[in-house]
Amino acid sequence: MAAFIAAQRAEHQVPQATSCRALGVSQAWFYKWREGDPSVRHARREQLKIAVRYWFGKHHGTYGSPRITADLRDQGWTVSVNTVAGLMAELGLVARRRKRRRQTTRPGKGRWRAPDLIKRDFNTEELNRKWYGDGTELVTDEGKLFLDSVLDMGSRHIVGFAMGEHHDAGLATAALQVAIAVRGGHQAIAGVVLHTDQGSEFTAANFRKACQRCQVTQSMGRPGSGLDNAVIESWHSTLEFELRSQEHFATNAQARAAVAAWIQEYNQDRRHSSLAMKSPIDHEIALHQAGAHTHTDAGSRARPPGGQPS
Repeated sequence: MAAFIAAQRAEHQVPQATSCRALGVSQAWFYKWREGDPSVRHARREQLKIAVRYWFGKHHGTYGSPRITADLRDQGWTVSVNTVAGLMAELGLVARRRKRRRQTTRPGKGRWRAPDLIKRDFNTEELNRKWYGDGTELVTDEGKLFLDSVLDMGSRHIVGFAMGEHHDAGLATAALQVAIAVRGGHQAIAGVVLHTDQGSEFTAANFRKACQRCQVTQSMGRPGSGLDNAVIESWHSTLEFELRSQEHFATNAQARAAVAAWIQEYNQDRRHSSLAMKSPIDHEIALHQAGAHTHTDAGSRARPPGGQPS
């Protein structure tokens, strides 16, 4: 509108006052546009744009306005989600949307199935009370690389993971063993419920024996129902989407390194709306500092796994 007013005077000798009155705007507003807005508010807005661009780029375009707002507030900004959303729209910054995850579950052929002890009750205020297990795959130029992960529902912390060329009970057992070690050993996690789908790796006899040795109680959702295991299904979907959108893997070794780094960054830095915009580890630290009840003290001191079995 301001450009139109200026053009009317330059091209048709229409006074600026006349154009402003006809369009219902003040001359002061027009002069501010023409001379540039030197106000503190304008300068702050420009600095805020720079900060929004920075955080959007730092998270590789995967954060929307709520998470970026949390980053800005930690940085010292006093700003609302609506303001950040408006700035992102103005700057053309749109968080990439995930695609629906392809189902990779291979149902076990045996008769044994664990009962569903969770029944879609995902709430828990305790660590090492409800764990979720699942598997996924990444494609490299050398073929498929499989990932099995274990997530603690109390903090969304990925406490264990393992990667390999074969999607089987051995890989699932390796991920479980890493989770147990990270959380302080068998005695520290005794009685935890591990909820999975009915994939063959989780119904296999050797995986069942590993759970029994470690006093891990198995729970399974209904066949064909992704909602029963939605928490870790969603987590794997995020990992697949972000790694695929950022990198192409020529070798399995490259994929292994990228996955390990991504999981470590997720545990330490990824903000969760369900955790008051804290990361999994920051949430566990807050629980420990507040003296919250946890299933084990070792759980509140846990750190992300530093590696995985080959």
